[in-house]
Amino acid sequence: MPRIVCVAGARPNYMKIKPVMDALESRGAEVVLVHTGQHYDPAMNDVFFADLGIRPPDRFLGVGSGSHAEQTGRVMTAFEPLLDEVSPDIVVVVGDINSTLACALVTAKAGPLLAHVESGLRSRDWSMPEEVNRVATDRVSDYLLAPSPDAAENLRAEGYRDDQIHLVGNVMIDTLLANLERARASSVLDEYGLAKGEYGLVTLHRPANVDDPEVLTGLLKALGEIAGRLPLVLPVHPRASRRLAEIGVPGGIRLVPPAGYLDFIALQDSARVVLTDSGGIQEETTALGVSCVTLRDNTERPITVEQGTNVLAGRDPARIVSTVNGVLDAPPAPRRPELWDGHASDRIADVLLEGGTASTRRRPTDLPRTKDRTFPI
Repeated sequence: MPRIVCVAGARPNYMKIKPVMDALESRGAEVVLVHTGQHYDPAMNDVFFADLGIRPPDRFLGVGSGSHAEQTGRVMTAFEPLLDEVSPDIVVVVGDINSTLACALVTAKAGPLLAHVESGLRSRDWSMPEEVNRVATDRVSDYLLAPSPDAAENLRAEGYRDDQIHLVGNVMIDTLLANLERARASSVLDEYGLAKGEYGLVTLHRPANVDDPEVLTGLLKALGEIAGRLPLVLPVHPRASRRLAEIGVPGGIRLVPPAGYLDFIALQDSARVVLTDSGGIQEETTALGVSCVTLRDNTERPITVEQGTNVLAGRDPARIVSTVNGVLDAPPAPRRPELWDGHASDRIADVLLEGGTASTRRRPTDLPRTKDRTFPI
């Protein structure tokens, strides 16, 4: 059986890599878990490993924070000798963080096959670092593992071959469904004195929302108005905590510490509405059937708007208030997209283990160590 390196680096990765590892190992593959250390705060890291039952990583790179270039460069420098030592057949990267791109670039030059989980998602907003990461990662990948039909269609439109594109479903939902009953047994609502359907949940972490004082002030103004109708709970992301303290939080908004995975799913599941700038939360609320208002002008997950419970509100305070009031008055009907069924990781494992090796996937006319890729121009 092949040796497969699975890479994780930050909170959004953990929920995606766990079911893939489980599915591969259940089929006999040798899995090496590499944690880059892009998230190193215990509140954003250790608690998720514990909640999800992820085994300790086989390798920890400890790259820490820094600018996009610094962080990406440190991951590449640390991952390259590891890859040479481990010599895997396949490397699996997930999502769109800097670690994803860094490990993808190293793998593409080193020779193993590269698989990208959550391939094909597009916001078409080049001001988002995540958009650059996901587009560039797809470009050098052998296996493009798409979570939804729109993602697969994006890849076809960009010129990727049909044999590269695999519509597998959403691994985030695998983890959600596997842990939902455990989450519902959480005591977090009792600890905060919350009742199901009687509060709204807020998350803010994207630089475009929390690093610009003018934008953040406007968002807090809108949240303050909404809190006059429905109390809001805001788990404070480390990125946003200092900014929130500087500007001040309106009454009716309760700041709480960052939540672990199970507690946060429990908070989402019982909320009347979730206000967020997170892509993953758009997916989780869709699967849970909870109304979601996204505080962004675009989304790389349009299926959550077309088939789910998500509504785009942008960042204009008046529009946000109006959108939330509309959702509270007439919640969107819950719908779960096809293949968001808890078995995406099984389909991924089947694709990877039946796909051959780098040598068998190369064309006879390829030069040595050149992988079988056709890129759009």
